[in-house]
Amino acid sequence: MTDVQIKAADGGTFSAYLAEPKGTGKAPGMIVIQEIFGINGNIRAICDDYAAQGYVALAPDLFWRQEPGVQLDSTTKAGWDRAMQFFQGFSETKGVEDLSTALAWLRQHPRLSNKVGCVGYCLGGKLAYLMATRSDVDASVGYYGVAIEGSIGEAAAITKPLMLHAAEKDGFSSPEALKKVQDGLAPIVHATVHVYPGQDHAFARKGGEHYDAGAAKLADGRTEQFFADNLKA
Repeated sequence: MTDVQIKAADGGTFSAYLAEPKGTGKAPGMIVIQEIFGINGNIRAICDDYAAQGYVALAPDLFWRQEPGVQLDSTTKAGWDRAMQFFQGFSETKGVEDLSTALAWLRQHPRLSNKVGCVGYCLGGKLAYLMATRSDVDASVGYYGVAIEGSIGEAAAITKPLMLHAAEKDGFSSPEALKKVQDGLAPIVHATVHVYPGQDHAFARKGGEHYDAGAAKLADGRTEQFFADNLKA
């Protein structure tokens, strides 16, 4: 586990947390896309877990254009307040650009076997969807992505497998928004939307206010199988 530096497409560099599986053999890649709290302990732990599952996992710092190295505590008001400030100043377009740059970097990693997937949470859930519509990533999973409905017009561009996990009672979304996403993705043969009844935003974030062990286990199990089928097969 280490931090690496990646050259941005429009100049400058950004850091990324890299976790590799044990041994020296080849492995598929996984881009872990941050929440609004930066590359904090939670995101690093997710990277470590993917490395333990046999992936070369990479979590790029997407807030670097505002402030490099952001790591915020999602359990405090101060952490939330700062996170919302970074979110307000975040460029979705530049974020996807940086993720695509990270994807290209990971494809050149000496341990990479072939395919690369991406998984994102909250802000990252929306960006995982946009990676499915705007990049050549091999498979994407988004957890409770916010405002995907605003970009559902891009769904026709999806050519690789996409899975979304949505909270039925997401406090940052609405039933109308969820229906728009479901309807928009219904014709896309490679897209699946799982809705978790009674769950609120971030139900899979350990230590979070709305964490639900049962729903998290179900979503994570579906994700693990999805990536095994699409990246390791």
